[in-house]
Amino acid sequence: MNKITIGKSNVTTLPLGLGTNAVGGHNLFPNLNDETGIKIIKQALNSGITLLDTAFAYGMGRSEELIGEAIKGYDRSKIIIATKGAQKVLNNGDVEIDNSPEFLRETVEASLKRLQTDYIDIFYIHFPDDKTPKDEAVNCLNELKKEGKIKAIGVSNFSLEQLKEANKDGLVDIDEEAYNLFDREAEKERFPYLNQNNISFVPFFPLASGLLTGKYSKETSFPENDIRNGNPDFIGQQFINNVEKVNQVKEIAQNHNVTTAQTILAWYIKNPNISVVIPGAKEPEQVQTNAKALEIDLTQNEYDKIDKIFK
Repeated sequence: MNKITIGKSNVTTLPLGLGTNAVGGHNLFPNLNDETGIKIIKQALNSGITLLDTAFAYGMGRSEELIGEAIKGYDRSKIIIATKGAQKVLNNGDVEIDNSPEFLRETVEASLKRLQTDYIDIFYIHFPDDKTPKDEAVNCLNELKKEGKIKAIGVSNFSLEQLKEANKDGLVDIDEEAYNLFDREAEKERFPYLNQNNISFVPFFPLASGLLTGKYSKETSFPENDIRNGNPDFIGQQFINNVEKVNQVKEIAQNHNVTTAQTILAWYIKNPNISVVIPGAKEPEQVQTNAKALEIDLTQNEYDKIDKIFK
C-alpha cells in the first residue's frame, strides 16, 4: 500500500489510521478502561497502522497521556501522531475555545509533555474561536513548525470560509471534518478547494456511528439515552432506507470475503479526495479487523457502485 503525503509537509502515512477518542476519552464514553486503551494503541502499531489521531478534548489530555505510554519501545520515527487543541480550561472548570497564538503555543507544549515526545507530526486547531484571525493562528503554528515542534498544520470543524481565511498564506496542510457516505456535503465546495490548494482531507465519523458497518437491521432500536436516538439517520423510514443501502454493499463485501465495514473503509481508501480514514475502536480486536481494509482492492466498478448507492 502506497503512503500518502500530508499537504505540503514531509509527513507521510498509510491511508488508514486510528481514531483514539475511545482511548482515555472518559468524558465521551462510559466505562472505558485505560489498560484496554493502551492495548488498542499497541494493536494498531502491531497491525501496521502508524497514524494515531488524538486530541486534548479526549479525556482532557488523558488520551494523549495513554498514547505517550503506549508508544514506548516502538520506533517513534515510524509513528505519526496527530493531535488537536483549542480548549482552554478556566479556573471555574468551564471550557472556552481559544485560537490565540499565545494559547496555541501553550497547548502544543502541553501536548508534547503528555505525549512524551519532542515533536507532533500533525497539529490541528480543533475548533475555531470567534475572535482570532484564522491566518494569525496558523502563522503561529508555522512558527512552531519552523522550530521543529510540529511537522504539519491542520484545522478541524472549520467552515469553508474559515478554512480559506486560515489558508490565506497557503500554510494549511490538512483539514479534518465530518464526512461519510451519508453526509457528503463536503463534496460540493470543500473538496474542490482542498484539491486546488494541496490540502489533505481526513473524515471523522467515517462509519456514521456504526450505521455503515452493516451491524444494524431495520428492526434495530436505540434507548432514549443513546446519542443515536435523536439522530434523523437512525429514525423511522430514513433509518430503514439507510439500512437497505448498507445491505447493498454486503454483496460486494462477500465477493472479497470481508465485512461490510472493511469494504466501506476500502472505499474511503480508494477515494481520491480522502487522504486518511481514521475509524475508532473500543477493543483491540476492532483495530485488527479494520487494518484488513488496507488489503482490499476494490475494482473501479465496485467503487462506482458504492458511490452510486449513497449518492
